[in-house]
Amino acid sequence: MSPTERGQYPDIMDERSSKLILVPILAVLFVMIGYQYICPTGSNSYLEEDSPPKAPSKFNFTERDLDRHVEFNIKGDDVIVFLHIQKTGGTTFGRHLVRNIRLEQPCDCKPGQKKCTCHRPGKEESWLFSRFSTGWSCGLHADWTELTNCVPVIMDKKEAQRNKRNFYYITMLRDPVSRYLSEWKHVQRGATWKTALHMCDGRSPTQDELPNCYNGDDWSGVTLSDFMNCPSNLANNRQVRMLADLSLVGCYNLSSMNESQRGHILLSSAMSNLKNMAFYGLTEFQRKTQYLFERTFSLRFISAFTQINSTRAANVALSEAVRRRIEELNYLDVQLYEYAKDLFLQRFQFTRQKQHQESRLKRREERRLLREQREQGRPWPPRRQGGGTKRMDKDVDFSATTEDYTSQVARW
Repeated sequence: MSPTERGQYPDIMDERSSKLILVPILAVLFVMIGYQYICPTGSNSYLEEDSPPKAPSKFNFTERDLDRHVEFNIKGDDVIVFLHIQKTGGTTFGRHLVRNIRLEQPCDCKPGQKKCTCHRPGKEESWLFSRFSTGWSCGLHADWTELTNCVPVIMDKKEAQRNKRNFYYITMLRDPVSRYLSEWKHVQRGATWKTALHMCDGRSPTQDELPNCYNGDDWSGVTLSDFMNCPSNLANNRQVRMLADLSLVGCYNLSSMNESQRGHILLSSAMSNLKNMAFYGLTEFQRKTQYLFERTFSLRFISAFTQINSTRAANVALSEAVRRRIEELNYLDVQLYEYAKDLFLQRFQFTRQKQHQESRLKRREERRLLREQREQGRPWPPRRQGGGTKRMDKDVDFSATTEDYTSQVARW
């Protein structure tokens, strides 16, 4: 059409232009609708958002190491035991456990009370051993050595029944440098954890075995330099110490063996205990942590976990020399976290692939049943409405996540 003709028939041109514009828009809408059909809400597609680039594994994990699913019986004698390591996001995760799991009988959390009552359906028995359910019953921030010796005894005292319980241990880990800086900032504000028992082989450490890093009531206002210079600072390699069996190295008696041998034993023990736990999560991967917990225990959270990266630790400006110094002080934690992160991401990939396989088999079975129904001339049962994920409860808000953020089955 010539320019003259275009000027004479503007309405025709507008209609053709509109059609040309409408075609790609409809195509995009078609693709979006198709995507929503293939990947509906609740399909966990958001899990890929915080995925790091895939890298080859440095560790030879077996399928048994990766397949973490336990037959957790909340109505029976099973107990989840949460090992809460300082400054790993344990406070936030602990709150999720008591307030954010969809249960037949939810935990009773009364306003103003620090602890919730988490009873099994129809029983006066607790299915969760944690700070927010049973309190610090085995001591403030009890470690692996304390919990494995203490929990069965405490549970027997609290409850009349003496059946053999299954204890499923879980924990949270965090990048060692970020965790260390977070603990420094916390101590700087006045935290001490000095009431922790540190029980090992039936006793707490002596003052000579575990001297204080400060004089007075606390270490308020401590500089990062002074914090790093205290040789007895339990912030150093805290995650390894909290997860290892300290009985293997003479507890807090450093004279029982040289530092190199002690470190090797502690790291090996921590890695083994972590691998055999029912579950552990990583602070840096909140969504994947939620997903793996749900798949491991066949429990579902009401509200999605929130990833918060703007923490006090993240806002600390570090020189390269200081960062190297922190890594040196936490050289065992650095190795443990590398191991933990590798295993965690492999477990996630393995679990996702397994879920996809289960979904394919389910769809295949549905198609087979449909064919049989058609061949027999019977109507296919109507599809249930609202088959997607349930809407989150409006009265539950976990958006304000804070910085305080299978199976090893111990039978007693």
